[in-house]
Amino acid sequence: MPYRRTPKVQERLDAQRDALLAAAIEQLAERGYAGCSVSAVAERAGVAVGSVYRHFPTKAALVVELFRKVVTREVEAVRTVSERPGTPAERVVAVFDTFANRALKTPRMAYALLAEPVDAPIEAERLVFRRAFRDVVAQHVADGVRSGVFPAQDAEVTAAALVGAAAEVLIGPLTTGSADEVSGLRTFVLRSLGGSDAGHS
Repeated sequence: MPYRRTPKVQERLDAQRDALLAAAIEQLAERGYAGCSVSAVAERAGVAVGSVYRHFPTKAALVVELFRKVVTREVEAVRTVSERPGTPAERVVAVFDTFANRALKTPRMAYALLAEPVDAPIEAERLVFRRAFRDVVAQHVADGVRSGVFPAQDAEVTAAALVGAAAEVLIGPLTTGSADEVSGLRTFVLRSLGGSDAGHS
């Protein structure tokens, strides 16, 4: 008969997996993708390297999972902010303000999520990350078009362009520690939307 895990064994394995992901997130935040090796994560979690491989067959598998965990958290943060009362322009700006502010609080992790050279499976997760942000922004751009606040435009194209531009703007600050370049992001977003609020930053 095949081995069947008891509930207690499964609970212990789930707890260890969660602990490994927490350790990996801390490692990513401090050392980036390059420093997020299986051995480093195992050491941080206080377990043997073999314990990591029991849950994640490769470093890429581990990082894919932690990317998903972190991205879900970040997308939920911007979605929550964007649903607060306000005009479509204010809601879109809130997404990028939140995105930038949260990135600057954990610059090493944000750089890993946005731009650090990574393996192909991680690059695929990065695209999912951008699309999720795009969808949040596109919803409010479409609302602005329907209400006549913004001129007619393809909401998904506008949102994708804004997300890409925001990521590009942030790369400098995330690697140098200077937030000077971020100050113009809000103005750029408003002007790109082409709405009646575009003259206000």
